[in-house]
Amino acid sequence: MNIKHYAVAGLFALGAVAPAASMAADAEAGKALSSVCAACHGQNGISQVPVYPNLAGQKEQYLVSALKAYKNGNRSGGQSALMIPQAKNLSDADIANVAAYYSSLPAGGK
Repeated sequence: MNIKHYAVAGLFALGAVAPAASMAADAEAGKALSSVCAACHGQNGISQVPVYPNLAGQKEQYLVSALKAYKNGNRSGGQSALMIPQAKNLSDADIANVAAYYSSLPAGGK
């Protein structure tokens, strides 16, 4: 095998491990799961309480990373005492779906 074959194989390998959450995520399923989130983050992802962040329009991969960090206990401080138990109840598919839903909403809440 020459260097060209290794380069092509490397590109395929990178594609195989790239996150596929956004392709497989179901925003409608995420909306169904979001009712628990709405208590703090607002009905449409816009919080009415200054200490809770807005989720509407947030980048999907950021939301996935944040929820997984809470779920795995790698994120602490702030509201982690509230978020860790919520995230632990979510499967990876649930996390992807919730992230897809909130990222699909307009950041301004309109």
